[in-house]
Amino acid sequence: MTDKTTDAVKTTDVTPPDSTVVRAGTLSYLFPRRSALIAVALSLVIALVTALAAFASSTSMPFSDTVAGLLGTGDSATVMLVRDFRLPRIAVGLLVGAALGIAGCLTQTLAGNRLATPDIIGVNDGATAAVVASVVGSSTGMIGDWWLGPLGAIGAAVLVVLCAGGAGHRGYRVLVVGIGVSTLIGAITDLVMSRENDNTAGGVFLWTVGSLNGRDWGVGTPLALILLILVPLALVAGNRLQMLRFDDDMGSALGVNVRLVRACSLALAVALAGVAVGIAGPIAFVALAAPVIAARLTGPARVPVLGSALTGAALIAAADALGRVIAPVEIPVGVVTSVLGGPFLLWVLFGSNKTGAES
Repeated sequence: MTDKTTDAVKTTDVTPPDSTVVRAGTLSYLFPRRSALIAVALSLVIALVTALAAFASSTSMPFSDTVAGLLGTGDSATVMLVRDFRLPRIAVGLLVGAALGIAGCLTQTLAGNRLATPDIIGVNDGATAAVVASVVGSSTGMIGDWWLGPLGAIGAAVLVVLCAGGAGHRGYRVLVVGIGVSTLIGAITDLVMSRENDNTAGGVFLWTVGSLNGRDWGVGTPLALILLILVPLALVAGNRLQMLRFDDDMGSALGVNVRLVRACSLALAVALAGVAVGIAGPIAFVALAAPVIAARLTGPARVPVLGSALTGAALIAAADALGRVIAPVEIPVGVVTSVLGGPFLLWVLFGSNKTGAES
């Protein structure tokens, strides 16, 4: 009798193995140890990549001159080059990478498919089309205002969701419809570009492949302010999306407003992707790679919003620095990510097939 009673009152520890319960009176918090350690490690990687990117250049500036420029002890030209050109560009790259990483994480989780990223389902193409349309008839070759990117992204997302019949569990429909919309918008954009003069087409082409060239605090400051608002909201959305990863009915039973969470998460993803594309152009594969890498690092228990942001920031900074040193002429960051992203996409596809075969 005693043993049965003891067994009945025993409580089962359901704390995830990678977490610690922190209690303060009647309040408790599930602290994700593994995710926190990965975040610290990724922050250190970003610091290292930023330091390397500060003196990465096709002009082969010596490391000592770069340090002098950072400290302000070098000549005026060196200080201006490092502080006014390189550092803002690196900062913008980190912010753009974080935005793309989070956008990819949210869209992949919503659609339940690792291929459902903003650059594949038409969101990035909508943002690109809006910015390119603003230069029609221009003779300067300068791209339009960055805030046109979010507007085009919203238009493309609305079109995809309406054609797919919603953004619910049928992620494959969102993916297929998104590919179709992306192809259509891309074709229209190419048609518009083909009708422009060589000066305009040549000036905009560099941006359409994804480039941080000329990005400074003029776009970095508003981007930082936008992320200061959207990133905390994305963290909250990711926390709620964890309850929807198995079944909408289960999420509803846990008190989650399924439609509201999905709508807010999609809106956040579209806004983040649109802002990133409006500023740096449609940089490919970062929104695909960052969440996949972050999920491998942090484990499958959570939606890796923060990990995706840090991974995306590191990828952009590293790719941009690499593009400045691997050739005599600077290679745009979008070209570097595309070259590296092709093999990564094959790895994702083969990895998915292998996982499906084993299960």
